[in-house]
Amino acid sequence: MRAIIFLCLLEAAFSTANEFSWNGDNENDVRSSTENACLTDQASCGCCLMQQQIHRMKEFFNMSLNELEKELTNTKAILNKVRASRSAFSVALTNEDSLKCLGPNRDDMIIPYKHIFINLGNNYSPETGIFTVPRSGVYSLALTIFSDAGSPGNTLAACASLQVNGNVVAGPREINMQDQEDSSTIVVAVHLKAGDRVAVNLPIGCFLCDDSSHYNTFTGFLLYATD
Repeated sequence: MRAIIFLCLLEAAFSTANEFSWNGDNENDVRSSTENACLTDQASCGCCLMQQQIHRMKEFFNMSLNELEKELTNTKAILNKVRASRSAFSVALTNEDSLKCLGPNRDDMIIPYKHIFINLGNNYSPETGIFTVPRSGVYSLALTIFSDAGSPGNTLAACASLQVNGNVVAGPREINMQDQEDSSTIVVAVHLKAGDRVAVNLPIGCFLCDDSSHYNTFTGFLLYATD
């Protein structure tokens, strides 16, 4: 029995030896056959499992790289969208050297604040006095008003209203004959939708006075987006 096993092993050894050329002429053929064997028969080559593992690692790396590239592209798109929709404005009634008053009028009017401190996104129009909301989110809005009756005893009408789509959100109001000057400030945080129109209305009989000291200001900016 042992003799039969020995003969089988000897025959296998000679058969394997015949596949190799000691002068190196068949080196490429041997490498190719070995690699093919590794890919087709795990038991025939110890490197097969290693090659398969490397192949899996390459596939995983390529897949991970593709996913990272997709995430990077999406992140850049979101960042560009956020940058494009950034919005902040701060304006004053005028920048005149001497005190000028707006009003009183017989009809309500939207106040066109002419002096611009900042208009990031260009969503505020100094011609119309309207801030058009570029992106849905929570916004901070602030309004400061000032009026000068000219002399004590004259009627003082310091009043205005902050409006969203024509609806009053808040508005200070004082009409009396006790003060020559008066001012007031309101600050609110409101949820606005893209396309909403924010403005300051000057009611009938009210008037505001301003110069380069900027007593009358209107400010708004996006706190955080909700879309």
